[in-house]
Amino acid sequence: MDHARFLGHLDDEFSRFRAAAASGLSAPVPTCPGWTVADLARHVGEVYLEKARTVREGAEPEPWPPPGLAAEDPLALLDRSYPDLRGELAARAPGDPSVTWYGPDQTVGFWMRRMAHETLIHRIDAELGAGRPVGDVPPDLAADGIDELLKVCVAYAVAEWSEEFTGVLGGAPERTYALRTDGAAWAVRSGPDLFDVQDGPGGGPADVTLSGPPDALLRWVWNRGGDVRIEGDPKAVEVLRRCIAIATQ
Repeated sequence: MDHARFLGHLDDEFSRFRAAAASGLSAPVPTCPGWTVADLARHVGEVYLEKARTVREGAEPEPWPPPGLAAEDPLALLDRSYPDLRGELAARAPGDPSVTWYGPDQTVGFWMRRMAHETLIHRIDAELGAGRPVGDVPPDLAADGIDELLKVCVAYAVAEWSEEFTGVLGGAPERTYALRTDGAAWAVRSGPDLFDVQDGPGGGPADVTLSGPPDALLRWVWNRGGDVRIEGDPKAVEVLRRCIAIATQ
């Protein structure tokens, strides 16, 4: 997906997030235990400000968050933080340099993609918390979100911080997974210090196969619901779930 498309999705998802948040600030968010929708909105606003400063200043701001943000009205924080982030992203080309936590990609384009997906997932959280119907996810954004989660979040985290996954993968047998949706598929291998992701369904049968529409599969991998078909070893499914949870906590 090109970066102009990511920015378009970011605008759309922010509008949906803002509307959902405004409709139920005091409600608990079932997918973010211990948070209300107001807490979620404040978190998103803080993330926007942090990433805007990172892009603008060429370094992650420290310490973070600054004093005073916790007391700010969450909707007011959103209303000033989103234009700040969006303006910084719009003022730069995707290939311009930027500090990121993902070693292979140190560009502004990384944040264009990451912020689109950050906003999408939290838009779903806000809708669930506010008791609104969860809106559809555009198929291209959903498929890319699955790809980003598997490769950028989980595979990179296992490679860089393998000790965090020892309790799940250490001493575990190698397992294979096939994730399939409309127009896209991924083959995953897990094992001690291993979480390898390749495009395509892979060769031969997998220990676990997960399949469904793009938005359903995206919600499933992010533990936001999602009605998907699961075939295979329940223990292997739990390993995948736990790896994702550690990588995204």
